[in-house]
Amino acid sequence: MYREIFLAVIVSADIFLAAAAYRSSDIRIPPVSAFIINFICTFVLGISLVLSEIAGQIIDIEICRIAGFIVLTAMGIITVFKSLMRGLIRRLSKRGELSLKHSGSGIVVKLYLDDTAADFDCSKVLSPFEAAALALASSLDSAATGLSCGYSNINPILSAVFVFIAGFAAMFFGSVFGKKISSLDHDLSWLGGIMLIAFAIFEFVSS
Repeated sequence: MYREIFLAVIVSADIFLAAAAYRSSDIRIPPVSAFIINFICTFVLGISLVLSEIAGQIIDIEICRIAGFIVLTAMGIITVFKSLMRGLIRRLSKRGELSLKHSGSGIVVKLYLDDTAADFDCSKVLSPFEAAALALASSLDSAATGLSCGYSNINPILSAVFVFIAGFAAMFFGSVFGKKISSLDHDLSWLGGIMLIAFAIFEFVSS
């Protein structure tokens, strides 16, 4: 069960930081939008874990173990790099200069680098459509993480339940502490990358 809990904490870290970013920017997330974000992230992780479990029964376990370790470690490094990029964007544009067009091809990339860019109409309220766009962009990490755990004894259903609960908790605490986190003037998403690397090492050594 501890594997599922650790996985839920890792996945919900991005939700926590996104909620904190919205709170610091005074953008409100209605209950419906919060549910959509949490549901999509949970659904994507659950499906990716099921597919990974199926693949783990077909592909040699040692190959899955090595591949999972490489992918999770790479994701952790990319997350740390993304945090550095976010810090650079914050310094250069202070986020206000980031423009986003519905028809633009770089929507996912911009949302991946700047969570608050999902407020397309600058209404200071995250609509269900905007919440879905944010969740899909945030689910890239969840999908890759789930697909990399096929060799582990991780229960997809139990993981989904923990992620769903942890997601709401992360959104609540992110909204509560958003102002305090923003006052630090540092992007903290690198912590998620460190946790991914730690999880990859733990799974590789213990499996």
